[in-house]
Amino acid sequence: MQALIEVILPVFLVIGFGYLAAWKDILSEAGVDGIVKFTQSFAIPCLLFSAIARLDLTQDFDLRVLGSFYIGAVSGFVTGLLGARYLFDRAWPDSVAIGFCCLFSNSVLLGLVITERAYGPDALTANYAIVAIHAPFCYIIGLSVMEFVRARGGGAGETLRKIVTAVFRNALVIGIGLGFFVNLAGLSLPAALQDGVDLMVQAALPAALFGLGGVLVRYRPEGDLRTIAFVCAVSLVLHPAVTWGLAQAFDLSRDQMRSAVVTASMAPGINTYLFANIYGVAKRVAASGVLIGTALSVVTTSLWLSILP
Repeated sequence: MQALIEVILPVFLVIGFGYLAAWKDILSEAGVDGIVKFTQSFAIPCLLFSAIARLDLTQDFDLRVLGSFYIGAVSGFVTGLLGARYLFDRAWPDSVAIGFCCLFSNSVLLGLVITERAYGPDALTANYAIVAIHAPFCYIIGLSVMEFVRARGGGAGETLRKIVTAVFRNALVIGIGLGFFVNLAGLSLPAALQDGVDLMVQAALPAALFGLGGVLVRYRPEGDLRTIAFVCAVSLVLHPAVTWGLAQAFDLSRDQMRSAVVTASMAPGINTYLFANIYGVAKRVAASGVLIGTALSVVTTSLWLSILP
């Protein structure tokens, strides 16, 4: 529990600084929007590019591990999507964004660190395999379904064109694609360019957390508490439960099961708010889901750690 608090408390402090700055009008709404735009379009794409460009793609990409985690993730997305639509009567675009909140767990900021603290650095092989395809997998699903519901009635060809355009124009997907290109081509960036990317990377997560704190002042959970609770339940209980069951069915090793289930048990990641912000839907649910889900994960992740071998 102490290790979890030491990992999660700094996250809340940075979010709290952003909240305080916006609440006390030290930072204007336009300033908060600028920070979110910076992280969404520049800093986080650089983070994803740098991580994938440097990733050792010869790591063990066991399909059983990926299947356990991503079948659980898709189960969460479908449950979130249909629950938002039919339990809470949300519009389809809102429902897709809420489903994305149930799909995209915080696999990097919390997942890697908690797994390492709990089981040591040698237990991270499966984590890296999951993280390598996490953002592109989730964004392709989210963007595709969102563009489909937004383009209904426009014809299959037009819908497909919009999906492809939206996916490949998204800054995060571009960063991921360029990272894979540099990695597979065996390229090295010039030192000055690499240093510039590294500076952007250092700013990405703190700025994203600070900006999230700023928008929480604007998007308080009044009126959405049931929906936010539903998102947290799917993210913190359903996803890891499905992953845990499949890990046993697929006979994963102890380390593989630990990595898959711990990563699945993480709260919604910052990217869920970024996704909602791209389309301007369900932003209050997404922002509060990150905050409340991260707080609750102190308890739920401790329970999953006690269950795992």
